[in-house]
Parts: sequence; structure tokens; C-alpha cells
Amino acid sequence: MKILFTGGGTAGHVFPIVAIVREIRRIYPKKDLEFYYLGPKDDFGLILLQQEDFIVRTIISGKLRRYFALQNFIDFLFKIPFGIIQSFFLLLSIKPDLVFSKGGSGSISVAFSARLLKIPVFLHESDVVPGLSNQQTSKWAKKIFISFEKTEYFDPQKTTLVGNPIRKEILGGDKERAEELFNLTFSKPIFLIMGGSQGAEAINDFVLRILNNLLKDYEIIHVTGRENIKEIEGEAQVVADKDLDKYYHPFGFLDEEKMRHAYKASDLIISRSGSGSIFEIAAVGKPSILIPLPISAQDHQAKNAYAYSETGAAEIIEQENLTPNFFMEKIELLFLHLEKLEIMKTAAFGFSKPLAARAIAREILEFLMLE
Repeated sequence: MKILFTGGGTAGHVFPIVAIVREIRRIYPKKDLEFYYLGPKDDFGLILLQQEDFIVRTIISGKLRRYFALQNFIDFLFKIPFGIIQSFFLLLSIKPDLVFSKGGSGSISVAFSARLLKIPVFLHESDVVPGLSNQQTSKWAKKIFISFEKTEYFDPQKTTLVGNPIRKEILGGDKERAEELFNLTFSKPIFLIMGGSQGAEAINDFVLRILNNLLKDYEIIHVTGRENIKEIEGEAQVVADKDLDKYYHPFGFLDEEKMRHAYKASDLIISRSGSGSIFEIAAVGKPSILIPLPISAQDHQAKNAYAYSETGAAEIIEQENLTPNFFMEKIELLFLHLEKLEIMKTAAFGFSKPLAARAIAREILEFLMLE
């Protein structure tokens, strides 16, 4: 049996796919399953997939935009058609039994080619508002899995609420191991600050602006993004008071091992509001402050954040309101009322769906066994 996955190639698409495939292997340990990935080239995502024994193929990718841009003409007239042709012949060669789409640029070419070849398509939507690729794919998908109860656009009769798949490996961290990995003092509350792949720069700049104020009362694990770490480390050495710099721990990227222990050690998480981040934060039961990326497509990060905050698990600060005084007042108020943090933890666990990957894996295997 062959299962082919497709998506945008970024971490937000790749991590859920990895989680699903790991669960498929746990449920069905036989060796007669092959996993393929077909999508646009993204070095980081492709490395992760190859480490999971995917057979990876790449295609030319165009993007469907909702606004006027000259690039739309190039993508629509050349890149997308060429991507469909590539996808069609690759699918014809691979002959997968099922195509699973995570959406994003590039996935529509694969999903449409699967439709032409009468290959069944399963679809997963991470966000409250689907992108154009998933909106189109939903019209012929056999199954549609959603992450948020109030997901827009899709026919409710065709959807199954499962949550966003997360990797089990990021759960169950250990504080003692975190102390070793991050050189933590545990003498102050610990914040884990994450900017995401697209929106790290604004958060990084803000952290540096208020670094000394933060470090007076809190210890910080700061995930800056791979490309930013050297610059942030250099600026922090200049900005931070020498008696406070032991409380600041910047990292470009955290692998699964480090991430699980960082989650465990943290008392508060400050993050963008991509679906992957929200569902991981919920699964580890941590209170959070979410800062939606203002330029996210269809404003999906804000919609994700507000849907999650309705549970009481998170506070939201829009980026335009992210000022030093407002931010410091917000966190000081939270730590003055520790019962509020406990309520947020309980709400996070209540929202979490840590078995999403397993639920999707079972659906995939049941479908293939019945075919």
C-alpha cells in the first residue's frame, strides 16, 4: 500500500504529517506500507520528512492570492499548470492508494491531479479559516478533518473534528533535564517565547527592547528562528545587564528533545497563533499569551487565537498593541493572580486533542483495508 502526503512544505504542514505517519506505524507495524511526500521544495521540511523515511518528490508551486499582484499571472498561467502536469505524471508513476492533503501552496496541484486520476483524497485543515487550496480540494475530498469546531467554509456534514495532529514526542518533558539543556536557574518564573517561522522578527525585536525589564523578574527561553540567532545573541550581549544575562537563554530552533523539556519547564508561553503552536501549547497544559501574525493569510492566526482564547486558556495581544507598558502590565497581573494561571492551565488541557494524529491514522488505515 502507498500513501502520498502533500502540503506547503513548511513546519506547520510537515509536523502534523510526521505525527500521523508515526501513529500509522504504531497501529500497523507491518512493512508493506510506503509513504511518499509530493510538494514544493522547502529544505527544512524535506529534511524532516527524509528523516522519517518518506520518499520525497518536489514540484513547481504557484500560489493563489486574494489580492492583485503581477505574480498572480505568472503563478496562474505558468507555475500552477506546470505543477499540475508534474503532479499528474508523478502520481501516475507512484500509483498511491490514497492522497492526504494538508493544504498550502503546491497541494492544490497534487489534489487536483489525484481527482483526475480518481485517487481518493483526504483533507486536513489546521485553521479556523481554510486557505484557497483547501477550499477547492474540499469539493472532491472523501473525508475532511478539522481542528477547530467553528471552522469556516466547509459543509458540516462532510467534516470530522479531530484537532491538529501533534507529535507525542513533545509531551512528557522533565524539569531536571530542562535545567541541564538550557542552564536554567529556576529562581524565577520561566517564559518560553516563540515567534514562529514567519513572524519571529517582530517578537525578537520586542523582546530585546524590554529584555532587562523581563529578566528582573522572569527567566526566558527564547526561540528566535534559525536565521536570527547570531544577531539576537550579539544584540542581547550588548543590551542585557551583566548580572541578568544568566536568566536569558536564546536558541535558534528546538528539536523534539529540547522542545518537550522547554514546554515542561515553562510557566507561561508567549507565541504566535499558528494552529500547530496552539495545539501543542494546549496539549502540554500551559497558560499562554498569543500574538497573532498580522499578515497571515485570511487573518487566520487572529481567528485561531480568538477561538482558542474563548476557552479561557490564553490571553491575546494584537501586534499593534504590543507595547512595553501594556505587555509588562499584562504579565504582572497574571502572576499577581496565580489562580488565573491555574484556570488557564485547566482550560488548555480541556481544549487539547492529543489523540488527533491517532484518530486520523485509524481513519486512513480503515479506509485502505476496506478498499
